Amino acid sequence: MTTAIYTHPDCQRHEMGSWHPESPARLQAIEDQLIASRISSFLDYRQAPEAPEQALARVHTDAAIALIRDNTPKSAGSNGGDHFAADDERQAGYYPIDGDTSLNAWSWRAALRAAGAAVAATDAVIAGELDNAFCAIRPPGHHARPSEPMGFCLFNNVAIAARHALEVHGLQRVAIADFDVHHGNGTEEAFIDDPRVLMVSFFQHPFYPYTGAQPLSRIVPNSVNVPVPAHSRGDTVRQLIAERWLPALEAHRPEMIFISAGFDAHREDDIGQMGLVEADYAWITQQLMAVADQHGQGRIVSCLEGGYNLSALGRSVVAHVKALAGLD
Repeated sequence: MTTAIYTHPDCQRHEMGSWHPESPARLQAIEDQLIASRISSFLDYRQAPEAPEQALARVHTDAAIALIRDNTPKSAGSNGGDHFAADDERQAGYYPIDGDTSLNAWSWRAALRAAGAAVAATDAVIAGELDNAFCAIRPPGHHARPSEPMGFCLFNNVAIAARHALEVHGLQRVAIADFDVHHGNGTEEAFIDDPRVLMVSFFQHPFYPYTGAQPLSRIVPNSVNVPVPAHSRGDTVRQLIAERWLPALEAHRPEMIFISAGFDAHREDDIGQMGLVEADYAWITQQLMAVADQHGQGRIVSCLEGGYNLSALGRSVVAHVKALAGLD
């Protein structure tokens, strides 16, 4: 099997303050663990291109795109950096989007690289160059709504890639599997009335962003949302996936699967209160691969979402990538 890792240094240059859990150190932790696991030589490392605005516009409104593009702070230098002129708010270092999300001088470029990785990986997998790919990218995406960024997320990378597969490559049915501890509200909203896209997810509930479960959001036929209580462990999640996700995926027969790969449901991650471990992420990945093998020529593109305990994040990504590469 050929598994690629898509990433770019620009994705580490976006940051929202030294206090913020969604930090550049996340990608460094993943890189370190991939090296330590000694699987790097089995992977195809590829640089993420910048996504064209046309790709973003398949999911996001012009206003949502302009909000990021036009408010990214300008650095005192010509290519971004640590020193900012303070002539106005946009040049003061950070531009606030909401209480959890802000822009620095690299944010626009990083967001283009993150979406570009997902699109390029989709192209390569559909072309048969790769069996599958993992995009080690940030900012994450699954909270980004078509109309606005939110919750650490600027553009919805997985939604952009899925729409690219449908509109550019002509696929008829795709699925998005989201195993982040938070519900992917932006992804659900992007495809809420599109029967070509099945979204399956589990998430801690009640929990941010307080969507995905009755009566907080409407239930639609192409979403299989599985809210689970805090402190749920891997055995509970595996049973729910077997009972809820897999029958829906089999019925949908996706020609490609996209994964919103958040690892903040790990038992060591303090962002959430769930109890998954690395073996659970490997098992989930293997179940999705079996569906992809049966209906979609094995085609999978996975994109990093959450995961904030650096050690647990790195180890979980290794387990996920090893499963994708057939190295278990």
